[in-house]
Amino acid sequence: MRGFTGAFVLTICSLVVFTLPSQAGPALLFETTTGKVLYSEDMDQPWHPASLTKMMTAYIVFSEIKAGKFNLKSKIANSKAARAQPPSKVGLPLGATLLLDTALKALIVKSANDVAVMLAEAVSGSTQAFVDRMNATAKRLGMTRTHFVNPNGLPAKAQITTARDLAKLARAIVSEFPEHAQYWKMKSFRLGKIRLRSHNGLLRHFEGADGMKTGFICDSGFNVVASATRQGRRLVAIVMGEPSGRERTIRAASILEYGFQQYGWKTYFNSSTIDNMPLEKNVGPVHSVRHSVAAYSCGNRAAARRKQAALVKARQARRARKQAAKALVQGKQAANDLGSGTAALKNTQN
Repeated sequence: MRGFTGAFVLTICSLVVFTLPSQAGPALLFETTTGKVLYSEDMDQPWHPASLTKMMTAYIVFSEIKAGKFNLKSKIANSKAARAQPPSKVGLPLGATLLLDTALKALIVKSANDVAVMLAEAVSGSTQAFVDRMNATAKRLGMTRTHFVNPNGLPAKAQITTARDLAKLARAIVSEFPEHAQYWKMKSFRLGKIRLRSHNGLLRHFEGADGMKTGFICDSGFNVVASATRQGRRLVAIVMGEPSGRERTIRAASILEYGFQQYGWKTYFNSSTIDNMPLEKNVGPVHSVRHSVAAYSCGNRAAARRKQAALVKARQARRARKQAAKALVQGKQAANDLGSGTAALKNTQN
């Protein structure tokens, strides 16, 4: 799969990356060690973060662990408020508990909305108190155009952020909590008898991918903060507002691949960072991309049907390739068997 993906990404790069045309939503690419910006597009445009919100939730929980107030074996309980959250969720019975380690996996890998509330209540006593801390932390990190209303990213008009602000949060997570890096790179984890998988397609298909988080609501489109490391160089791409999960993955992979092509003198004279680049002033209000999202749940049935048809066609093509490859192997084996039989017959006749 890695080889196929490499060829796939190189094809994408030849068509897309080296010109990096304008896309639907904001995008940003930066180095984690220096904060250097390698590519940006509307990085200060307000946008709904969706489940990228859970990055801040995790950041605060990591801070509590570092302060000694919790440890990975601490237990948190499911409340009525947590149980009332809509999917994506774990769906525990009222009063059931999770180890903090499992809760973090559920938050980051499964993107469980109920677990986000469980964590918020465990840390701050109430969801509102936790949200207040989220906003205070955002201010401390320099996330000047971010405002949180809830700890999980469920739809709320006032829940907004920007690609630049998410970059600052991602960099803080990477630099301050390297001991928890394993959560962001997990492709799946087991909860009881069920295996829960990440929505981050880059973790399975992009060379060097090691994080971080996806997000989706109808108004935001498909978002991702995606990190990858090659030869000790770690890059993070933020992509927002894509119409499908597949297109989110392709765009993030394209931008990351572009970044890994920028070596040596190409970046040496680049002094633009996520901290010192001037804040864009002429940005509009946050807007919805619901009309372009390929999902039945967003009311865009025509786009959803096209997406489903494309997926079916892709599966059929993969099945046809596998069958053709199997037939080729069987044909070669039959030819070899025939050759061996013919040689044996000749030897017998001789």
